[in-house]
Amino acid sequence: MVALEGARRSMVEWGRRALGLDVPPADHTIAVLHSVETELPGLDERETRQLTRIRLLGATGTVLIGISALGVAAQPVLQNPVSGVRLIGVFARWQTSSLALSMIGTVLVVMAWLLLGRFAVGGFGGAPLHRLTRSQLDRTLLLWILPLSVAPPLYSTDVYSYLAQSEIAKRGMDPYVVGPAQGLGVGDVLTMNVPNIWRETPAPYGPLILWIGRGISHLTGDNIIIGVWAHRLIALGGVALIVWALPRLSRRCGVAPVSALWLGAANPLVLFHLVAGVHNDAIMLGLMLAGLEFCLRAISDSEAVGTPLDRREWSLLIFGAMVIALSSTIKITSLIALGFVGMALARRWGKGVRPILLSAGLLGVIALATTLFVSLASGLGFGWLFTLNTANVVRSWMSLPTAIGIITGFGGVLLGLGDHTTALLSITRPIAQAFAGFLTLRMLIATWTGRLPAVGALGVSLGAVVLLWPVVQPWYLLWAIVPLAAWATTPAFRIPAVVISAVVSVMLMPRGADFGVFQIFEAAIAVVVVALIFIVATRNLLPWRKAAGVSARSQRPAAYGVSS
Repeated sequence: MVALEGARRSMVEWGRRALGLDVPPADHTIAVLHSVETELPGLDERETRQLTRIRLLGATGTVLIGISALGVAAQPVLQNPVSGVRLIGVFARWQTSSLALSMIGTVLVVMAWLLLGRFAVGGFGGAPLHRLTRSQLDRTLLLWILPLSVAPPLYSTDVYSYLAQSEIAKRGMDPYVVGPAQGLGVGDVLTMNVPNIWRETPAPYGPLILWIGRGISHLTGDNIIIGVWAHRLIALGGVALIVWALPRLSRRCGVAPVSALWLGAANPLVLFHLVAGVHNDAIMLGLMLAGLEFCLRAISDSEAVGTPLDRREWSLLIFGAMVIALSSTIKITSLIALGFVGMALARRWGKGVRPILLSAGLLGVIALATTLFVSLASGLGFGWLFTLNTANVVRSWMSLPTAIGIITGFGGVLLGLGDHTTALLSITRPIAQAFAGFLTLRMLIATWTGRLPAVGALGVSLGAVVLLWPVVQPWYLLWAIVPLAAWATTPAFRIPAVVISAVVSVMLMPRGADFGVFQIFEAAIAVVVVALIFIVATRNLLPWRKAAGVSARSQRPAAYGVSS
C-alpha cells in the first residue's frame, strides 16, 4: 500500500509538471503548505554578515535618492520648502549632479534587492540552502522604506492631481465633471502644481480615494507639504496591507512567504512608485489582496467539495468580497478579483453551472451594494464610471498594442504612406483588449476546474490586462507582479519579472519628466563608473557569485513540486 501511494503521488506530481502547473492543488490544507517555511534552515554566521551589508547597501541607496530628491524630485511649483535655502537649495541648482546622485542611489537599491534575492529565492536555478527569516526581511524592508517615506514625491506628479481633485470635491463641485483649472482656477496654488496635460481633465479615480482625499483636504487645506504626507500615509497603509496579505496567500500556493515578499513587497517598483511616488495603486492593491485572503480563507477552510459554508465562513466571505469591492472603487481593475473568488466558491459548492450562477449572483450583489454605498455616501455619485478612460490620451510605450501601433505608423511615415498611427491604434487596442478578455476567461475556467489556484490565475489575468491595455504606467506592472509573487515559482515567470522590475526601475527619471540628453548621459557615465568600482571592491564581501549556502540548488526535493 505504501508503494502504491508513493507511485500515485509521483504520477500526480509528474502530471502537474507536464501541464506547467508547478503548484499544489488549490484545496491543499494550510497545515500541509506550512512545510515550505520549515524546509530550509536560517542563515549561517557568514551569510548573516552579508545580509547586514546588503541591508546597509539598500539603505544607502534610498538615503541618496532622498537627498537628491531635494533637487530633482517632483517638487511643488509653489510652497517649495527648500527653495532659496542656502545649503539645501544647492541641489536644485546642481541638476546634473543631483540626477547622478539619484541614479546612483537607484542602482544601489536595485543591486541590494537582487543580492537579497540570493537569500530569499536563491539563484534562478534552484532554492537556496539557507533562507533569511521573515523578521529579517521585514526589518530590511522597513529600513529601505523609511528614507523614501519622508522624501519629496518622486517619479511622478500624480499626488498633486490628487490634492487638486480632492479640493474640488471639498468645495462641493463634481471632480468627475470639472478639472483643476475650471474648478479651482488657473492661479490656484493646487492647480499650479498639476501637470499641464491634466489641468483640464476630470478625475479618473473612483469615489473612495476622493472621499478619503476630501477628508485630507479638510484637515490640510491648501498646505501642499502636509497634504502630500497625508496621501503618503495612505499609500504606506496600502503597502502594509500588501505585506500582511502576501505571505498568507503564498502559503496557500505552497510558496515560502519570504520569497513572495521579496518579489512582491521589497520590489524596487514598490519602493519607488508606491512609497516614493505616492500612487493610490498601493491602497488598491492592498485592499484587493487582503479581501482575496479573507475570501479564500472562507472557501478553503474545508476540503470537501459540496460542503456548505458555516456562519464563520459566510462572515469571512462577505467581508472579503466587500473589501475587494472597496478596492475597485479606487481603481475598477481590481474588481476582476471577485470573478476568481466566484469561481473558487463555485468549485467549493460543486460541479455544474448552477454553483457558478449562484456565486456570481451573490458576489455581484455584494459588489453592487458596496459600490452604491461608497458612491452615494460620499456624495460623489457615479460620474467616475464615465472618466475611466481619461488616461488613454497618453501614448504609453510599455503598452504592447500602443507600441505596435506607433511603430507601424512610424514605418508608414518612412515609406511615404503618411502618418496613420491614430487609425492603427483604433485597430490594435480593441484587438488586444479582446485577447486580454479571452485570457481572463481561460483563467476563470482554470480556477473553476482546479487546474490553477485563484491567486495564480488572477495574477496571470492581470498580467494580460496590464500588458495589453492601451496605457501602461510602470507601477501598473505591480498589479500582476504582486499576486503572481505569491504563486509563480518557475524561472519562466521569475526571471522576466525580476529583469523587468530592475530595468524599469533604473530607466525612469526621478521626477517623472525628461532631462536634457547631455544630463542623462553624464549622469549615466557616473553611475556606471561607481557601480563597477563598487562591485569590484565588494566582490568578496557580498554574494555576487554563486556559492554554496547562498544560491546553490537545494539537495532535497521541493515539497509538492514547489521550487521556492
